[in-house]
Amino acid sequence: MNFDSTRRIRLIGWCILGAALFIAVRLYFLQVVRANEFTERADRRYAESAEFLFNRGSIFFTEKGGERVVAASQKNGFVLALDATKITDAEAAYQILVPFISLSREEFLTHAEKRIDTYKELAHRLSLETADSITALKIPGVVIAGERWRFYPGGVRAAQALGFVGYDGARLVGRYGLERYYEDVLGKAHSSPYKNFFAELIGAARGGTSTLSGSVVVGIEPSVQSYLEQVLKSTASRFSSRETAGIVMNPKTGEIIAIATVPSFDPNNFQKEKDWRVFVNPLVENVYEFGSIMKPLTMAAAIDAGVVTPETVYDDRGFQELDGKTFYNFDKKARGEVSMQEVLSQSLNTGAAFVALKMGTEAFAKYLLSFGIGDETGIDLPNEASGLVDNLKSPRQIEYATASFGQGIATTPIAMTRALAALANKGTLPNPHLATRVSYDLGTFSFPSFGEPKRVLALETAETVTRMLVKVVDTALLGGSKKLEHWSVAAKTGTAQIAKPISGGYYDDRFLHSFFGYFPAYEPRFIVFLYTVEPKSVSFASHTLTDPFFDMAKFLLNYYAIPPDR
Repeated sequence: MNFDSTRRIRLIGWCILGAALFIAVRLYFLQVVRANEFTERADRRYAESAEFLFNRGSIFFTEKGGERVVAASQKNGFVLALDATKITDAEAAYQILVPFISLSREEFLTHAEKRIDTYKELAHRLSLETADSITALKIPGVVIAGERWRFYPGGVRAAQALGFVGYDGARLVGRYGLERYYEDVLGKAHSSPYKNFFAELIGAARGGTSTLSGSVVVGIEPSVQSYLEQVLKSTASRFSSRETAGIVMNPKTGEIIAIATVPSFDPNNFQKEKDWRVFVNPLVENVYEFGSIMKPLTMAAAIDAGVVTPETVYDDRGFQELDGKTFYNFDKKARGEVSMQEVLSQSLNTGAAFVALKMGTEAFAKYLLSFGIGDETGIDLPNEASGLVDNLKSPRQIEYATASFGQGIATTPIAMTRALAALANKGTLPNPHLATRVSYDLGTFSFPSFGEPKRVLALETAETVTRMLVKVVDTALLGGSKKLEHWSVAAKTGTAQIAKPISGGYYDDRFLHSFFGYFPAYEPRFIVFLYTVEPKSVSFASHTLTDPFFDMAKFLLNYYAIPPDR
């Protein structure tokens, strides 16, 4: 028994020794005898480009049925690079490569003849077929490396909302929009392609790491987004506007369904843009004086405070003088005794001022500020601006009077949309947001929270103002010609003079037109906010934005199959 055990132990020992010798010989064969061959193969097939491979989470839109649509992802391809120290015949190499790449002979030879350069990228985003064809040629000094890049399948669709990925120093990071806001979720450590057995054996391994990250799902509905962009583009073209933009939002949840600006850009080719300002999202980052769409908020504040009712009347003289300043109705006409309903229906500046001053300047300012027009909304987009509302601290009555009809104070479009959504949301401010879900790489997910809604008006007040705005559409807006027979729509236009940035005062011939509305009015699914800056050859918003608004309304009602409410 002892003899048999000894034999078995010796046999196992010889097997271990044999395996060790085999591995040693194999390593010697790979590292020394065929070292040049494997080094060359690793250079061609597993080389790392100037940066580790780009790696980033995706962004998804959400179709009305809940299906996800890719909004931002990454594509894979290959880089062709040169190691000039190994080029033996530059001219011959160029002639072999020219069918596969678009590169001038002069440029190729310039780099190929720099004998000290070990790595110079010459062609990007090559297909797998092209990369394999070039690799098969085994051209000395020619390196094929993997690469990835950010890709936006929709091109210009939702460009300002998505943003893009660009360099911040030596790192690729989100630069604008959702790409920047959710950088901590979307960004990953760059991964190295040197996770290859043969490359590791020859000592070239420089393995990369990756961090936990995920993808972001947003509520933007791609068909609604495309239609909104089409409407905005048509409006901007028709009136030669400097800027035109819009938002479609669920007024109950604050979920953004579409958000767009014209002019826009293609994030796949953002380098071609000559003016960086096209990357800015003015709906979040810029402030404007919006004019008469402020009047429903002014009226709501006064009704909520118990100061007026829709039947309250005042004496309209067509103008009013306060603190040595005179302001007028849009047509400078006096109307005598006018009800609060007519203040909204005829958009009377003197009526809005009557309401604000009847409330008292302190109470009026408190209500307006409660609507959040001076604050950030907390929307998940970068660089959100706060409103300019210092006039609501003034000792002069004229500042409150002009604020009542939307001049002298400025706010962002998203903040104005949220404030007006309180009328649609039965007196409660929603919290605007794009993201609806974050899915992590480990298979978990979370639902972003944007805070609790805030009640700013009584339910009865919101319903009263809604009825007044429905009447504006049914009887006053372009003579009631835009009334929808089967759906109630609450809406209001705004025409504001544009302030002179340096000298003060206002231009006589430059205007900002705005339009907001929600529908079906008493249980609204959507609030739509539109504006256009400096439209040409037209004076009032009712003539620029009424048709675009109702085009959007009809599209949404049909696309979502909203049942009639009347």
